[in-house]
Amino acid sequence: MRKIDPKWLVVMSVLFGTFTVILNNSMLNPTLPTFMDLFEADAVQVSWLLTIFMVSMGMTMPLTGYLGDRFGKKRIYIIGLVIFTAGSVMGALSVSLPMIIMSRFVQGTAGGLMMPIAMALIFNAFPKGERGTAVGIYGIAAMVAPAIGPTVGGVVIEYFEWPFLFLFNLPFAITGIFFCIRYLKPTEKNPDLKFDLPGFLLITAGVGSILYALGRGSTLELMLSPISLGCIATGVILIIIFVRYELKQEQPLLNLSIFKIPTYSVSIAMTATASIGLFSGIFLLPLLIQEVYGLSEVQTGLLFLPSALMSGVFMTMGGRLLDKKGPKYVVPVGLLLLGGFTLALGFNTMSTSFWFILIMHCLRGAGLGMCNMPATTAGMNAIPDQQVAQGSAMNNVIRQIFSSFGIVFFSIYYEVRRAQLFATAMETDQATLQTLNEAFMIAGVFILLMIPVSFVMKGTEELKRSSASA
Repeated sequence: MRKIDPKWLVVMSVLFGTFTVILNNSMLNPTLPTFMDLFEADAVQVSWLLTIFMVSMGMTMPLTGYLGDRFGKKRIYIIGLVIFTAGSVMGALSVSLPMIIMSRFVQGTAGGLMMPIAMALIFNAFPKGERGTAVGIYGIAAMVAPAIGPTVGGVVIEYFEWPFLFLFNLPFAITGIFFCIRYLKPTEKNPDLKFDLPGFLLITAGVGSILYALGRGSTLELMLSPISLGCIATGVILIIIFVRYELKQEQPLLNLSIFKIPTYSVSIAMTATASIGLFSGIFLLPLLIQEVYGLSEVQTGLLFLPSALMSGVFMTMGGRLLDKKGPKYVVPVGLLLLGGFTLALGFNTMSTSFWFILIMHCLRGAGLGMCNMPATTAGMNAIPDQQVAQGSAMNNVIRQIFSSFGIVFFSIYYEVRRAQLFATAMETDQATLQTLNEAFMIAGVFILLMIPVSFVMKGTEELKRSSASA
């Protein structure tokens, strides 16, 4: 039997952990009404199950670059996975809603440690010419998990007790810990690295404030409340102060000079765009299937599975093409598919078939696979290897913010626009359909407008030629 190359065992190891974290978070989306009934809580209280995870993860991510460089990336990733396992056990053993929310805070902190470090570990194991393929396979976890999570969560909550939502994580997490201990190679440490405490406090408070406001802004009234607006304003001010402060430091928490590299900066814009494309579909399609066409939750879940598989297949293909040809042959094509077929979903009628929507969504998934991880890989290839952990952290933070923004924007648009159409005496189904069509059109046009920007990115060979001629 042929031995598996050690570098692919690195991908397998981090894939287990990443898949577990993302799947667990998306599993809880359809189960919130159950928690409302179990603990006699309102929607705002139960929404903290999702909000606290997002906030704690976003606040922890900026720290991972320092921790990975100071103590070693392998150690930090394993610590994160152990913390996530402990948070899962804590959640399963909880007897009250506040205890479950606290366990979600622990899980989010662990996710914040793991997600940026995972990318850095893969980049440490592969040369630049092979990273696209490696990240494409790893990225399957990032794309498939949120697509199948709601279906898995719905099945678990229907046939098992709610603690199994947390116990479900344990086999994956424990397997991941075993693989990481066995197959991840220790990375270099810098024991002399100083911790930038003021920078850490500024960025975590800034990101946390913005994510908290977006997490609670499910309606226009909540988004425009003094608390939400105050949190966003505070967050923006703190981030501006953080940027000015970091630019003066010899050992900054996050080296912001990498934003001067065009390929990296544009890759951030591309992944933010892809995140909006991903989460607009996750939010809008269930409303279309259930509210307009009256189909079941099971059919909604089936709608997402083929798209997730297409994302995985085309992510791997896109990664290989990235290694051979560069991002200009991959990312624009992915954006064209994602934007074009998102726009096509804006022309649904009351007689549109389930199969048409499924095909359109599958083609969206293909585009998502070709533009998301390949853009991230191209951006990471453009920065110095010693800054990959910091670059990955910033990529993940911005992706998190834009994912949250996408959900908030489309949920508020859905609420406000549908109310306007109701006021014109339009029938409920027709008003809902028109609102969702308009939302898909907005998302599609936004994605398509980003295609010209994507051509700024350079591949590995182009970067070598540029540096040689400089």
